[in-house]
Amino acid sequence: MEGKKVGEVVHYYDRISVAVIDVRGALKIGDTVHFLGHGSDFQQSISSMQIENEPILQANLGDMIALKTIKPVKRGTTLYVITD
Repeated sequence: MEGKKVGEVVHYYDRISVAVIDVRGALKIGDTVHFLGHGSDFQQSISSMQIENEPILQANLGDMIALKTIKPVKRGTTLYVITD
């Protein structure tokens, strides 16, 4: 499996386990993503994303999205979408 860089964590809310991602590619519900760097190295499927508290089905270059994570991440962690 290969990954394509699609974003970077710019903030993380510990209490609610939500990362704010600066999107630099395309993401959609159902994609499997890989968080890598700054102590993180895990994969998860995207089940929901939001922009300013509104649910979205996909995100594109330049969007700032909120994404619930299964593990804590730090600012600067890179987000990759997994491709076959």
